[in-house]
Amino acid sequence: MKKQNFKMLAAAAIAATALTGCKLIGDLEYTVTPDPVEMHGDSVNVSITVKIPEKGLNKKANAEITPKLGNHAFKTVYIQGEKATGNGQTIPLKAGGTVNYTDVIPYAADMEHADLTIGGVATKGKKEIEIETKKIADGTIVTPLWVQNDDKALIGADNFVRTTEETYSGAQINYAKGKFDVRGAEMKQDDIKEFTAWMTEAMTNPKRSVKKINFVAYASPEGETDKNQNLAADRAKSGAAACAKILDKMKYEYDAASLFAEQGKGEDWSGFKSAVEASEMEDKALVLRVLTMYSDLNKREEEIKKMAATYRALERDILPPLRRTQFVVTYDKIGWSDEELKELSKTKPDTLTVEELLFTAALYEDLGEKMRVYNLAVQYYPEDWRGHNNVGYVYYMQNDLANAKTNFEKANGANENPVTLNNLGILARIDGDRDKATELLNSAVSAGSEVKYNLGIIDIQNGNYSEASGNMGSENTFNKALAQTLDADYSSALTTIDASQDAESAIGYYLKAIIGARQNNLDMLVNNLKSAVAKDSSLKAKASKDREFIKFFENASFTNIVK
Repeated sequence: MKKQNFKMLAAAAIAATALTGCKLIGDLEYTVTPDPVEMHGDSVNVSITVKIPEKGLNKKANAEITPKLGNHAFKTVYIQGEKATGNGQTIPLKAGGTVNYTDVIPYAADMEHADLTIGGVATKGKKEIEIETKKIADGTIVTPLWVQNDDKALIGADNFVRTTEETYSGAQINYAKGKFDVRGAEMKQDDIKEFTAWMTEAMTNPKRSVKKINFVAYASPEGETDKNQNLAADRAKSGAAACAKILDKMKYEYDAASLFAEQGKGEDWSGFKSAVEASEMEDKALVLRVLTMYSDLNKREEEIKKMAATYRALERDILPPLRRTQFVVTYDKIGWSDEELKELSKTKPDTLTVEELLFTAALYEDLGEKMRVYNLAVQYYPEDWRGHNNVGYVYYMQNDLANAKTNFEKANGANENPVTLNNLGILARIDGDRDKATELLNSAVSAGSEVKYNLGIIDIQNGNYSEASGNMGSENTFNKALAQTLDADYSSALTTIDASQDAESAIGYYLKAIIGARQNNLDMLVNNLKSAVAKDSSLKAKASKDREFIKFFENASFTNIVK
């Protein structure tokens, strides 16, 4: 609290007396909250209580008093005596009174080291005297301006999978009607030769790892269903045995119990239908109608056999290929190693998929290399928004905001999504358009906690410190500690800053010095301020005038640091 006296100045000579021979205005008392005044959300708000003592204002006098922060005026306060006319607050002569006053003005840089003063004029009729201008508070605490531009831009993530499960199913064994023994001619077919070659190559190919060979066997849909089920199972078993002979001859090392799986499927009505549909049979529509009309498998076969000529065509062309065992190999296809991907990005980038390029770029710490590979993604896959976005990300990390914006906009034009909206929101905030930034970021919150953190930075700038702390979540950063400090949560702020990357940086120490000052902890202030200026000597000048430390301006321990 500060108390100051207003004294009336006569035009040329008489002090503290009115021109009429009695006082127009007496001594006033002022209480300013807070003192020093503070900047929050780009503005400075003052709250002043003016106490007018008994017989402190002439009955017929009017007074206008105006607070100023440096050269920046707040709104004028109007008071008047009980018999005066005007729009001011009436102050009884005998009782005196109190005026409660609040106002807010935009912050300007020259307010940081300015004093809050108050002055004005008092009048009675045509007589006017000047009220002496007095300092009533210090200004200005500007700690919110320490907010750092550590907005979190996002990359368009790759969907790279190094190992994928694939299948190879080019080989099969066909059987005679009602039989499950493997004929010698079948083992000489081209598809069996291709299977043998494929398995031989897999033995030495580090990019291919065979996991399972399934022997999927069928019977043609004729005869008794139960017998056909058993026949299919026997064909699966004979197919596995035939495959075992191939692998043994290759000297392929395997455990049949874990590698082989036999699957007897029974009658292949699905394959039958597909074959009929693909055929040029005259009566195929009739056959297909039978398949639709009858769910009972035996009834289906009975109805089809009634079409004798048609059935003979089926026996000749459709049914034989259905009597089979398919070899279905399940294997892991193993992609390029990290080093191979890096090398290919330099020597054969056109052989890489967009997922491989995006993944490869993320392998590099060097921003130049990241940019090189992301530009390859743009070159070869220009329709994929992630390439443009990630080029913009690198530009952002290089503080080239113009090129970052150009590429973020290209990405957003190709595919508006939470990642691109977050990145454009960051640039809008840095450009000073917080409303647009907030709108964009609120549309991007599904992209992750980074977006909420970015909203927290805007909260600090808007003076919403509790909201900022909440939005910044579990992040231990300078900005979160700053928000907690401004919200007077000093214990949490110290925990946060000490767990952050700025625990031993100049700004981190400086913030801890501020916390010490606010808690009237001289040792904390001095020790941390020493460390701050040791890392950044320019902070001496800053601290010497920083109103956060005003209570210590005359303290020797403080002045020894900043002199």
